[in-house]
Amino acid sequence: MTATSPEISVIIPARDEVVAITPLVEGVGQVLQGQPFEVIVVDDGSTDGTHHALMRLASAHEWFNWLQNDRSVGQSAAIRRGVRAARGTIIVTLDGDGQNPPDQIPALLAPFKADNCDALGLVQGQRVGRQDTAAKRWGSRAANAIRVALLRDGVRDSGCGLKAFRREAYFDLPWFDHIHRFMPAMMLREGWEVQTVPVSHQARHGGQSKYSNLRRALVGIPDLLGAAWLIRRAGPPRHPQKQATDPVQDRRPADDAHLQG
Repeated sequence: MTATSPEISVIIPARDEVVAITPLVEGVGQVLQGQPFEVIVVDDGSTDGTHHALMRLASAHEWFNWLQNDRSVGQSAAIRRGVRAARGTIIVTLDGDGQNPPDQIPALLAPFKADNCDALGLVQGQRVGRQDTAAKRWGSRAANAIRVALLRDGVRDSGCGLKAFRREAYFDLPWFDHIHRFMPAMMLREGWEVQTVPVSHQARHGGQSKYSNLRRALVGIPDLLGAAWLIRRAGPPRHPQKQATDPVQDRRPADDAHLQG
C-alpha cells in the first residue's frame, strides 16, 4: 500500500541472499497489505546478484525501496542505515536469509496498539522450534545465558532478528557495532520498556550463514563487556517512565515457556 507517511517501516539487512530475498519481501507485503507501510532492504555489499532481485522488486512495488553498501559493513550498521532512511514511527527488522517468517510481524506490532504503551520501546521476538544446526543452537543458548547473567536484561534470545521498536527509541541508544544483539539491554538502559513475544523460525532455503560459533565468540566477548560497561556507566535514563522492577514482560503462552531457542 502506498502512503506518504507510512506508520511501519520494515528494515531487512541482506548480504548474498539472492535466493531468499524476493519471497521474503513479497511475504512482508502480503502480511502488511491494507495499512501504510514501507519495506527497505539494505544490500550489505552482496556479490551474488542480490541487487538484480532488488531492482525487480523496486519496479514491481511502490512500497519497496533498497539501499546498497559498496562493501559489507555488518548487520548493525546496515540496520542503522535503513532506520535513518525509514519514514515510519515503528520499525520492524527481519534477517535477510528468510529464516524469520513475515507472518510473525503482527505479533510484534500488537503490543504497540495496546493502551498505556507510550513507554514501550522494543518488542523482541524469541525463537521457538529453531531450525538451525544443533551446534548453532547450543552456541546461542550458551551465549544468551552468559549475556543474561551479566546484563540482566531478562531476554533469552536477544539475537533474534525479528524486532519491532520505536524509531525515536532507537536513536536514544548508544551506537556500537553489533548493537542489534544487545538492544533489549540498551533500551532498558535508556528507560524504555521491553516486551518479548514467541516467534516461529524456519530453515534456510539458500545462501550461507554469515556467523559461526567461533566468530560469534571472538566478537561477542568484547561486545558483551562493552555493553556491561555502558550499563554500569549510564546516567539518568532519557525516557522518564522507567520501571523499577520486572522491566521485561514476556508474552509467551505458558505452554511455550519450556521451548528454548
